[in-house]
Amino acid sequence: MITKINVLQVIPKLGFGGAETGCYDIAHFLSENDCGSFVATSGGELLKFVKKNKVKILRLPVHSKNPILIFFNSLVLSLYILFFKINIVHARSRAPAWSCYIACLLTNRIFVTTFHGTYNFKNNVKKFYNSIMLRAKLTIAGSNFIFSHINENYNEYLSKKKKLRVIFRGINIDYFNPKNISILKKEKLKQEWQLTSDKFIILLPGRLTYWKGQEKFIESLNILIEDYNITNFQAIILGSDQGRKVYTKKLINLVERYNLNKKVKFIKNCNEMPLAYSLADVVVSSSIEPEAFGRVSVEAQSMGKPIIASNIGGSKETIINKKSGFLYKHDDPRELAKSLNTVIQLTQEELKYIGNESRKNITKKFDVETMCQSNLKEYRRLIKI
Repeated sequence: MITKINVLQVIPKLGFGGAETGCYDIAHFLSENDCGSFVATSGGELLKFVKKNKVKILRLPVHSKNPILIFFNSLVLSLYILFFKINIVHARSRAPAWSCYIACLLTNRIFVTTFHGTYNFKNNVKKFYNSIMLRAKLTIAGSNFIFSHINENYNEYLSKKKKLRVIFRGINIDYFNPKNISILKKEKLKQEWQLTSDKFIILLPGRLTYWKGQEKFIESLNILIEDYNITNFQAIILGSDQGRKVYTKKLINLVERYNLNKKVKFIKNCNEMPLAYSLADVVVSSSIEPEAFGRVSVEAQSMGKPIIASNIGGSKETIINKKSGFLYKHDDPRELAKSLNTVIQLTQEELKYIGNESRKNITKKFDVETMCQSNLKEYRRLIKI
């Protein structure tokens, strides 16, 4: 009879993305709730923050899509599972999921996956590769949007014997809390970014890649000036290009073409995102393809900031339109400019009301504690504790 839950989570890299922070949060939550907590990963920036006395780390090249390495990883994981008496193996990406699947077959353990994104495909080979995420006893979808995506595209891999469940991602609402912001740190960052208090600050966070919609955002700023005669603003595009130098150059050229050099700042990174949000008067998520969850929309609301986001993907579930934020037609810079103008025209009292509603929305539905408890409840059901 099983008396203790031992969970091994497997993720390519433990960075600062949504899947990675979710893995990190659950790993520590399990250790604090009398469960054995283990993580297999190839590395990542978050590793140095893991409490090694509570969470055991296995360094393994689980990021690789090489079939030989996938099989090698499965053998190492099998030995690890047997040695540490792992009950549940939870894969959080496709390549490591194949290793986990084989390891679970070899060791007769319970296989769980989290379907983090829209795993699209152009042929049956890619669809088969993606299908590993649905070969688990339990597949967790991070939003209703992902749940629908699975049902619409991978229905043939679903069965009554396998469970598909929505567990919304959560964020640390204590970390993303405007009341916990240091005034000194805020002023220091303001000086570093050379911002002035007399300008309306528009923040667009996210890595620099075409589908995040930075081009449409820059176009909307030009429209904001030309159609609405709004000039007293400062826009910040915050995020790394992760080596996409050509795309970065394209964005810089677009800024120069619209003579927005003094209006747009490019900031590569910020180690304390709550500070970045605290400087903004409005936050934008301009993705032109669906976000699986839309972490920016949730973090901004938790910080009590108005959020303007494209009306696709997870943001439709996390934002209460015209109450905790504003949704606009994706891929349409004119609609984005219109929404920006709407927020700029709001009074301080109206902005404060939206901020309060935003914070309430997130604390009620998207707290990391709720996410972790839901995961643990599912683990217990699987092994009948």
